[in-house]
Amino acid sequence: MYEFAIAWDWLSFATRWLHVITAIAWIGSSFYFIALDLGLRQRPGMPEGCSGEEWQVHGGGFYHLQKYLVAPAEMPEHLTWFKWESYATWLSGFALLCIVYYVGADLYLINPEVLDISAPVAILISIASIAFGWIAYDFICKMFLGRSDTFLMVFLYAVLVAMAWGYTQVFTGRASFVHLGAFTATIMSANVFMVIIPNQKIVVADLVAGRKPDAKYGKIAKQRSTHNNYLTLPVIFLMLSNHYPLAFATEYNWVIASLVFLMGVTIRHWFNTRHARKGNPTWTWLATIVLFIIIMWLSTVPKVLTGESDETEAAVQPAFEQFVTDAHFPAARDVVLSRCSMCHAQEPVWEGIIAAPNGVKLENDAEIAAHAMQIYIQAGRSHAMPPANITKIEPSERKMLVAWFESAVSAKKEPAQ
Repeated sequence: MYEFAIAWDWLSFATRWLHVITAIAWIGSSFYFIALDLGLRQRPGMPEGCSGEEWQVHGGGFYHLQKYLVAPAEMPEHLTWFKWESYATWLSGFALLCIVYYVGADLYLINPEVLDISAPVAILISIASIAFGWIAYDFICKMFLGRSDTFLMVFLYAVLVAMAWGYTQVFTGRASFVHLGAFTATIMSANVFMVIIPNQKIVVADLVAGRKPDAKYGKIAKQRSTHNNYLTLPVIFLMLSNHYPLAFATEYNWVIASLVFLMGVTIRHWFNTRHARKGNPTWTWLATIVLFIIIMWLSTVPKVLTGESDETEAAVQPAFEQFVTDAHFPAARDVVLSRCSMCHAQEPVWEGIIAAPNGVKLENDAEIAAHAMQIYIQAGRSHAMPPANITKIEPSERKMLVAWFESAVSAKKEPAQ
């Protein structure tokens, strides 16, 4: 059993590494081609059917690239297809979803305090929701084909907001963000697999057969590619969020996720405008910063609304003595020892955990004091820990952890008498 647990943990690590590698390859090529496409320029004397060209320099050499909006007059001898990066990213991501969230459903996927369901039901909801995402998205795109692209984007955003809220009503906060990312990434990868590549193959088949390709296939593929371009950055945020409980484990997590999609739009708009040489819309960075500040505020908004003061600074790390001499420490220590130390120990006693998560041990006063800020954020200010609240920590106990940390910090800030 011990050997299997070690092997499974390494399998998770290897799959995560593969997912990151393939994602870099996919996102890198996507960003490059969007920038290339926006930077194309026309000039007199270009070949027939060529919509633009671009000269670039990299790695000590010069590159001359030309784009044919429909297709060149003749089929080139060698044609490179950019598709496996997308497929490998989705497949490795789904494998990671299975390894972490499906196998560990009771720990990472289900929170009985949110919705008390069995692991098979939760997994079925997960798979069905991801499949629904592509079906609904594809239907909406076809329904609005030829109409306002802006209205289509607003409509799709409304769907994403609804899914952000819906996931938080079913899964843990951590799983909700990961699923919203998987929901969006599935749409992106399916765009490549179901629309972009098939349309390109139709064009290639027409060329080989000596027929003139229909421009509509390129137009449809271009629309889906643009959607992918604006969805990429939010997906990255959502996938990274599982390391930051103030994003996924606070009361308004679904609103935070919704605002992240808007930040993705503002950031990509700046890059796209610059690549198209249409100016420098610095307002997008201001808008992004404002949105991020709102997100930061939302992560602590219950405290703000109740009128409590928050003088805690993330950079403050009071001394060990400050924590263990605080009046709240004995009660806080009891909470940690009873709710956290069964996993955060030299030899964890929780089934399936063979080493303290992230190397954090909470078995004595020194260890608890050393990780006070992490306890405060993970189990006090947010509900990230324990995962799915498996040790049944009470709201009053979370308040105790908050009171302990903030009292110790305030004491350190007070001038000596």
